Amino acid sequence: MSPTVIAAFIAACILLGLTPGPNMSLIVANTLASGLRAGLATLAGAGLGLTILITLAAAGMSSVMVFMADWFDIVRWVGAVYLLLLGARQLWGWWQRCGSGLPPPPVKSSSGVFLQGLIVSLSNPKVILFLGAFLPQFVDPARNPVPQLVVLAVLFIVTLILVDVAYTVAIARARATLDPRRLSALDGIAGALLMVGGFVLATARRP
Repeated sequence: MSPTVIAAFIAACILLGLTPGPNMSLIVANTLASGLRAGLATLAGAGLGLTILITLAAAGMSSVMVFMADWFDIVRWVGAVYLLLLGARQLWGWWQRCGSGLPPPPVKSSSGVFLQGLIVSLSNPKVILFLGAFLPQFVDPARNPVPQLVVLAVLFIVTLILVDVAYTVAIARARATLDPRRLSALDGIAGALLMVGGFVLATARRP
């Protein structure tokens, strides 16, 4: 692959990484609610899920692609309902604490938010179908496609993770500058973001 193709691919990956979606909603929500550690743990789970999906797409596992296509609506609804439940629970906890003087919720465990990130990432079937159509566009048909797909898969994962880390750290730093009395409001914002992520996943269509 030429440097021009690689540069174009990386630019496309950055744009994809900055596009709001279920994973971003969950990462931002957990960062707002519990800080940098929770955000990075969520990101790690989402990154693992993405790695699994892109490995399947790059490997050309047609049976998995067919499964995702046939069960697209069921898989995406599972993820959407999961996000909506997380958002509803977050909003309910925030509502109960408003004006009641209740202490803030405990910081979410890293293992718990890691699992959340993994579940939400794997429950978005649009990703693997999109990758199945996206990656081949940057492959030179005159050359062996396998090493090219491996390079593209690695670049895709690394680029998206770096983008996710950048906005997660930025949000965590902004959160750290807030007055502690205002931090409780972030729980409500986090819940709303989770609900938005659920609606985005629920309205997803096959690419």
